[in-house]
Amino acid sequence: MQLTERHSLHNVNSLMIVKSFLIWNFTLLVCLLVVGFPLVVVMMTVGSLLAVVLQSVLPMSSVLLVAGTIIGFNLLAVLIGSTLLTFKGIHPQEVSWLKWLHGLEHQSHTSVYASCPLTCGIVP
Repeated sequence: MQLTERHSLHNVNSLMIVKSFLIWNFTLLVCLLVVGFPLVVVMMTVGSLLAVVLQSVLPMSSVLLVAGTIIGFNLLAVLIGSTLLTFKGIHPQEVSWLKWLHGLEHQSHTSVYASCPLTCGIVP
């Protein structure tokens, strides 16, 4: 009986870790693409200049090498970041600046319609 309970608790814990890891992957990737867009532009500019320089030195395709390296480093940074955040025990639902992950809507203002003064007091 205890073995079954331990096994089910282990499954729940591992499922929570996998869920947290996948949510952190998604969140960091979205943040990299949206917030880090200027950084991505700078990386691609430096990468294109590096590809032009390397084309005369390397006998292989330097564009493929540079693009693969940049994409690989970005994916590796996202994976390492999400792994560190997951194993530190920081859950995405606990982070205050990730309100869009909570599913709660933050209304900055309420809509006021022109007919509201006439019809808002009427209860059907």
